[in-house]
Amino acid sequence: MNTQSHAGIQWIPAMGIQLRKAGVQFDAVRLDGDRGREIADRMARMTGGDPGPVVESESRRRCVYFLVAPGSTAHHAWPAEVTRLTSGPYRVSYIPVPALDGQTWPLGWRFPPTAPDRFVHTLLLRTALLDGEQGPSEERLS
Repeated sequence: MNTQSHAGIQWIPAMGIQLRKAGVQFDAVRLDGDRGREIADRMARMTGGDPGPVVESESRRRCVYFLVAPGSTAHHAWPAEVTRLTSGPYRVSYIPVPALDGQTWPLGWRFPPTAPDRFVHTLLLRTALLDGEQGPSEERLS
């Protein structure tokens, strides 16, 4: 397994794909299919184009992984469509992380990381998910 880092971020593999244990550098929130891509794009609009690191898969369920700070998904209600990838007592999860370039199919970065400790903001992600369930804010107010 290659342990070199890329772009100064230790958890990004220099090549290929590696699994990272949740709860060490980050946790993840996974959404499957077009819904995940829709939420990722909504997050990008909410943050001026920098929602934090988001990985997407082109195989089977077309998973989208939002990388969040470790422990930040606890104590929050999440929609049923969300899978939280965390670690804790009797629970270990692994998150696939692709290199920034090279052969990483079926994984790739929808939004690459910009700094070692910069992750998707959990509360903004929840807001994007809940707004998506209720429709755009303007329609709710009318």
